[in-house]
Amino acid sequence: MISEEHFMRRCLDLARQGLGNVSPNPMVGAVVVYKDTIIGEGFHQKFGEAHAEINAINSVLDLSLLKEATLYVNLEPCAHYGKTPPCAERIIDLGIPEVKIGCVDTYAEVNGKGISMMRDAGINVSVGILEKECLALNSPFFTFYAKKRPYIILKWAETADGFIAHSNYDSKWISNDYSRQLVHQWRHEVDGILVGSNTLRYDNPSLTSRIPGGKNPIRIAILKNGDLSPDANFLDGSTESILFTASTTANYPNITCIQLTFDDHLIENILEELYQRKIQTLMVEGGSNLLQQFIDKQLWDEARIFKAPILFQEGILAPKIILQDPIAQRLADNILQISKRNNQTELRLFQSID
Repeated sequence: MISEEHFMRRCLDLARQGLGNVSPNPMVGAVVVYKDTIIGEGFHQKFGEAHAEINAINSVLDLSLLKEATLYVNLEPCAHYGKTPPCAERIIDLGIPEVKIGCVDTYAEVNGKGISMMRDAGINVSVGILEKECLALNSPFFTFYAKKRPYIILKWAETADGFIAHSNYDSKWISNDYSRQLVHQWRHEVDGILVGSNTLRYDNPSLTSRIPGGKNPIRIAILKNGDLSPDANFLDGSTESILFTASTTANYPNITCIQLTFDDHLIENILEELYQRKIQTLMVEGGSNLLQQFIDKQLWDEARIFKAPILFQEGILAPKIILQDPIAQRLADNILQISKRNNQTELRLFQSID
């Protein structure tokens, strides 16, 4: 007999295919199993379109088998009307007798309601299969609703002697081609990307995802005086852009200018504004001072640091951070270190409903 963990891992593999395309919804995969054989599978492919459970059910060739089948899904089926009808309701209508779930959906509109709805209809519902892995897959989603701020990824490249840029702020070629290609993939996967005034001024970044078929994140910049250079790539209109400024007169075509007080609570106020705009994942790309502010305030969830075998000997120092159990990966002559700050169990704000 094939284990239930085997089928849940398939759900997770399917769910990952939605990365970058389903936010602010979570990544979800589902499989329909009949007598230890998968007869249908699907995943949530795009925000506003059918959920994983519906896609899996629709892929089943013989719908009469559903009355003896088991549905596996990594996240609790929804019980409310949003962009689509409730998945729990559809499962009930089709007479699927058993549903196995990875973890509960802590979003207030769901949070156990889908499970209760199915159980009240007589469906045998199990919860908690590979729960840790299911929580980890959608940690940005759970963080967003638990902490009422985006899931924050800090990213930078530094030299072997610990510098992020030369004294003149030139830093473009610390990382190699493989590392830069990976960054463009990450930009496709996040909702927003944030830089400070020095990065905006000296690097003049485009902050776009230059991979085939990639989507651009919302570009976000901090510039106290609001005075953008006329040739700034930030002004090119290629993607949605937000400028946080203290200026009351900043006004640019295709840019949302938001006035804030530049005080000790600036970062928190920016995160509150991004939360209200449903920006669920935020990658902070620099510069060193801005990154250090996030670190010092302990406002980060993941750090991704490229280390290159070059020496500057002097310049702008890289941020200082203590990494927890970093995972290292070699990209040609670069080393990528990735560390997650919070234990995923912190996001488990409920008790198992079994």
